[in-house]
Amino acid sequence: MKASKMQRVLIALDYDPTAQKVAEAGFSLASTMGAEVILMHVVEDPLHYSPEKTFTVMGFAGYNDLPPKVLKNVSELEKESQKFLDKSKHHLADPKIKTLVKVGKLAESILDAAKEVKADVIILGSHSRKWMENIVMGSVTEEVLYKSTIPVFIVPTKQKT
Repeated sequence: MKASKMQRVLIALDYDPTAQKVAEAGFSLASTMGAEVILMHVVEDPLHYSPEKTFTVMGFAGYNDLPPKVLKNVSELEKESQKFLDKSKHHLADPKIKTLVKVGKLAESILDAAKEVKADVIILGSHSRKWMENIVMGSVTEEVLYKSTIPVFIVPTKQKT
């Protein structure tokens, strides 16, 4: 059986500070394979975005400076998500990286995007924050892994204790 070359890698990122680890691991894997990189973020529920969250991920400083009305507006969140992906692309220092923002349910949007861009592999992180997710890998990650028809590369992001 002839192995096929991986040509496109879809890296799904959230706003967790561990997104940098996921982006760097995915980019490294894609570079090793000589594959095209597509960074994506899914805007699921405006309630998940809070001005109280303070973080900096790959040069993106979160939502501290945004007025509350922006955090309730999906189109504005899409624009901010694009800024996050642009900062991530800049951090990885490869102008050929493509970006994609989707609105919808997380796992479903990731799987749909993978089909849309004809990805050969999906890369995402697993936070394992809830007690049940310590046994499994995380609800979104688990759903993507279960439903995907292409390989899924999971970057563990749980802090070592």
